[in-house]
Amino acid sequence: MKLIILDRDGVINYDSDQFIKSPDEWKPIPGSLEAIARLSQADYRVVVATNQSGVGRGLFDMTTLNAIHDKMVKSAALVGGRIDAVFFCPHTAEANCNCRKPKSGMIEEIATRYNMELQGVPAVGDSLRDLEATARLGAQPMLVLTGKGTKTQAKGGLPEGTQIYPDLAAAVATLV
Repeated sequence: MKLIILDRDGVINYDSDQFIKSPDEWKPIPGSLEAIARLSQADYRVVVATNQSGVGRGLFDMTTLNAIHDKMVKSAALVGGRIDAVFFCPHTAEANCNCRKPKSGMIEEIATRYNMELQGVPAVGDSLRDLEATARLGAQPMLVLTGKGTKTQAKGGLPEGTQIYPDLAAAVATLV
């Protein structure tokens, strides 16, 4: 089985410093949904792993988060893509949970769910915490320069072997 792990905000959809708090605020980055379709057609299982502290902060509830994810899944399906699963951490940084990236609890859960080692599995993110959480388990870190990606690249300190791409579509083009 081929698996790929994608961050959500800044990779699939536009990010916002004020959080994506409703389905109306969720807007795909051009080419991202088509990239997911290409992955699906190449027999990848597409999994999203996303920190969603807006829930823990009380900015939106689980019903709203589910509606946002429903819009994302349906939007991908409309262009022939399939998002196999969405894993998320609803906690704030202050909760110090194990599932919030850069810790790897959420990523470990993905490995357990799919009963596989993550060695070499492509993992696409726009922030250092995305890359650290997946690289820790042997996944292939891929930084996209959308979202926070340009700032992340400028700060440096990327995990060894991090590949850098302008956006998700460019990253996917190297895989399929």
